[in-house]
Amino acid sequence: MRATLRWAHSDLRTHRGEALFLVLATAGIVASLLLATALFGYATNPWQRVFTQSHGAHVWLHTATAADTGKLAGLDGVDSVAGPYPTASTTVSSRGSRAAVELRGTPERPSVGRPPIVSGHWLDPSAPNGVVLESRLARALLAEPGDTLTVPGTARELTVVGLADSAEPRYRPGEQPGLVWALPSAVPDPGGQVIGLRLTDPGDTSYVVQRAVTVLGAGAIGEVSTWQQARAEAQGDNRLLGQVLGLFGLGALVAAGLAVHGAIGTRIRGHLRDLSVLKAIGFTPGQVVRIFLLQHLAYALLGALAAAGLAEALGSRIPGRLGDAVGVWQGLPGHTVALLVVPVGAVLFIGATTGLAAWRAGRVPPVPVPRPAATSGGRLSGVARRALGMRIPPALVLGWHKAFTRRPRSLATVARLTLPLLLIVVAMSAWTTIDRFHSEPEQIGLPTTLSVRADAGRSEEQTRTLLERDPQVAAAYPGVETAALVPGQTATIALRGLGTHQDPYPYTLAEGRPARGADEAVAGQGLLDLLDVRVGDWVRMTVGDQPQILHIVGRSIEPENAGRVISTSLDTLRANDPGLRPTLYELRLDPGADPREVADRLATAGRGHLDVHAVTNPADGLSPLRAVVAGLIAVLALIGLIELLTAIGGTVRESERDLLALKAIGLSPRQITAITVTATGLTALTAVLAATALGLPLAHWLIDAQGRSSGIGAGIAQGPSAILMVPLGAAAVLCAAALAAVPAARAARRRLADTLSAVA
Repeated sequence: MRATLRWAHSDLRTHRGEALFLVLATAGIVASLLLATALFGYATNPWQRVFTQSHGAHVWLHTATAADTGKLAGLDGVDSVAGPYPTASTTVSSRGSRAAVELRGTPERPSVGRPPIVSGHWLDPSAPNGVVLESRLARALLAEPGDTLTVPGTARELTVVGLADSAEPRYRPGEQPGLVWALPSAVPDPGGQVIGLRLTDPGDTSYVVQRAVTVLGAGAIGEVSTWQQARAEAQGDNRLLGQVLGLFGLGALVAAGLAVHGAIGTRIRGHLRDLSVLKAIGFTPGQVVRIFLLQHLAYALLGALAAAGLAEALGSRIPGRLGDAVGVWQGLPGHTVALLVVPVGAVLFIGATTGLAAWRAGRVPPVPVPRPAATSGGRLSGVARRALGMRIPPALVLGWHKAFTRRPRSLATVARLTLPLLLIVVAMSAWTTIDRFHSEPEQIGLPTTLSVRADAGRSEEQTRTLLERDPQVAAAYPGVETAALVPGQTATIALRGLGTHQDPYPYTLAEGRPARGADEAVAGQGLLDLLDVRVGDWVRMTVGDQPQILHIVGRSIEPENAGRVISTSLDTLRANDPGLRPTLYELRLDPGADPREVADRLATAGRGHLDVHAVTNPADGLSPLRAVVAGLIAVLALIGLIELLTAIGGTVRESERDLLALKAIGLSPRQITAITVTATGLTALTAVLAATALGLPLAHWLIDAQGRSSGIGAGIAQGPSAILMVPLGAAAVLCAAALAAVPAARAARRRLADTLSAVA
């Protein structure tokens, strides 16, 4: 054991840089996997915690006031109900911020859907104007207990007495109204009612919704929301961040394992005599295997412990969502198990790949086998000989010959170097796609910048004139958005009518054509998947008690409502309901216009009758992904550097036996150095080309697959431009050549005695 430790210590002193790289790479990989685990836990558990604490309802039905909701308690599969509660839609304002809300008259704190109080207290009959705000809505309004909310256009004021979490669909400006609990006396003129159903089996949600619509009648149902929709919204971008971290973390782990395997294999080929000496002085094959295995397991263990310690101690201090995720994850029950399993799994995987290579070291015979004078594939090919005859520099010809003459070994080296480069290309594609959401929002389903909602105090003509009068408003598209029941009456979707036949809304299409004729519409991927239809099909839906039949002629990129949106023109909806009045206006601004300035001008000109807010860009929630991608690229580059140094070392060692022959034919040390540099550069160039050829299609497939699963749809992927890829590839090749220059120059200037010793 003592001799084993002494040899390992000597080897560490000789290969300090390689050991440091392995430790850093392992630390980066384990940190990525731990952050991915934290984000997955953060994505699911906060909502699950609120749902469990509130004894949440699995289905919420918004119905007409006259609907007899008492029948729902007797439905098969319904365990208990919440409500019905009277509701009213209104707008509240606080500290200059406005939000559309749903006032819900709640006489007492419910047993089902019981919101956990996070600040303040529940409603008190002694304060009839007191309200409790959903916490996300409170953050948007910058409201706290004790603040006063105003209702624009009226003299009414509401006092915030508490803030509470909710497991229902969260507040989204312009899409989902915020939830405000109030006493029934604060909802004097309800526009509907809401009832929650808690089920005995959550898997029967669709069936129970269908039965509820049948009992109440389709005309009585305004909107249906389920626990699956609420959970998906709550998970949102956090799950995507976790998937990205997990995918690249696992990919980096495989790349690191292959790099370690290649490094050990190269060292074995370069130290056959040393291994034979170890065998000759009494080392058993098992001891030789343990030397390599324990040595690299120690490197991996050191990196894994460093990553776990840093994640535990400093992870919650990371700015933004990553820090929040780690903080929440540290308080979850499975935190300790994950903190142990992830590093141990990474170390065991690296140990397994190390063991395969170390096993080869144990098979080295005690007596070195003489090297053959010539190896198969070592002769120059006819092409190489003709190239030399054409006076092409010998360094280029012999460098190409050295790089690719041993095909199995050369292909293995190229494959190991290609994997981290391929993952870097995928990471850069993810970065470019996120940039596209900000630089070209019109290409990913966001052609407008501002959304305006007007109250009943202004007519359609007055509102549109006011909006188009602003000098920086290029177009104002009137529209309406309402909930519609899908066929089978198991869920609701968003039915939008935007623009007119004369001034159509500029939808971003990934498939099909724009909706120009009567009853034509475009739909998001989420809706196509929900209804199991495709472009060209006709769909029937129910709005209130009126059916609406539309012909889907195109698939649009829909970043809102999980893609469960079907869009047509306002004229098409008016043909079915002539009295339909626009409730929102989508504004396209002139290039270079500041949305905040335009929104302030319009809000001032509207004199309290307009609710103006910026259109939500889904990439805003992915800002932490930039730092994640940058960190992953650094880890992958480190792994690639390890493999590159391994390839250089192997090439230099294998060139030692050719040194005498090259000097004998008159090549100078500089030319001999150029041969090794050329071989390394060509290997790196091949890996770059393979990574680009494979990485770009893979990145498009992965990003589009994520787009389809999220409901946005395929067609959002954007690969890096050639302006970025060409310099990156050139930098990788030049870096490889530069790293090979120094050891190659040293080998070319070795003494004759050293060269003869290496060949022997």
